[in-house]
Amino acid sequence: MDAFLISFGIIFVAELGDKSQLMAMTFAARYRATTILAAITVATALVHLFSVLVGAVVGAALPTETISVVAGIAFLAFAAWTLRGDELDQNDEARANRATRSVFWTVGIAFFLAELGDKTMLATITLATDNGLVGTWIGSTIGMVAADALAIVVGQQLGARLPERTVKIGAAITFVVFGVYLIADGLL
Repeated sequence: MDAFLISFGIIFVAELGDKSQLMAMTFAARYRATTILAAITVATALVHLFSVLVGAVVGAALPTETISVVAGIAFLAFAAWTLRGDELDQNDEARANRATRSVFWTVGIAFFLAELGDKTMLATITLATDNGLVGTWIGSTIGMVAADALAIVVGQQLGARLPERTVKIGAAITFVVFGVYLIADGLL
């Protein structure tokens, strides 16, 4: 349960203002929310399952103290990445705007590709090195889907007007707090 709660919270915060959340808002302007959410859920579950498996291998291969320090440094990097922000590039916008016969597959593939190497994938790998695999997988998947569902609702209701600076600063502070805690835990 701890792995679920930690993963849910960290990934939910990490996803706020992320590129894939911006994609969710873009898709929400054109397609049904339930189709978008279903596709996001499937793509996220697959990416995070892979991430958890990678994290388990890394966790078994390295000493716990080393993992904690490296994870802390990674979380500090995620804080910087969050402050820098994500934007949709031309390829992302083209994927979001391309109408095909199957919206589900278009959205699912776009999200799967967007998440590969993204900070939420890397954070999930990091969390899986030291937490329960199933709890981390389910928590990270639900955390990301919840954040993207929020983006869909906001995108449809408020015309995608989020206080982006506040969200970025809040997410960055969360990453710094966890990063410092993990580094201290690994060194002490």
